[in-house]
Amino acid sequence: MDLRGGSRPSSTPRGSARRRRPLVRVEDHRAPQWPDSAVPRRFHPDFAVGDLHAAEARLLEPGAGEPDHQPGHDRWRVRTDPAGHPFCLVRD
Repeated sequence: MDLRGGSRPSSTPRGSARRRRPLVRVEDHRAPQWPDSAVPRRFHPDFAVGDLHAAEARLLEPGAGEPDHQPGHDRWRVRTDPAGHPFCLVRD
């Protein structure tokens, strides 16, 4: 996901060919709770961003979660998607 600006974010990881990633609803889904590992995290992407604070603002506005536990301090931030899955914003 390119969080540096532009009108449309992309979910294509840097250096990879474009691929579709289908999403499905899972009955009885239990969202993981960062950093608790009682419910396993299935996928934890890191997104390189040029401006950490601007990328955070762009994601928090539509509803990204902001866990209390932040081990990366000013180098990276842990956020969660609406289903509770963690991902990181990493300073590029």
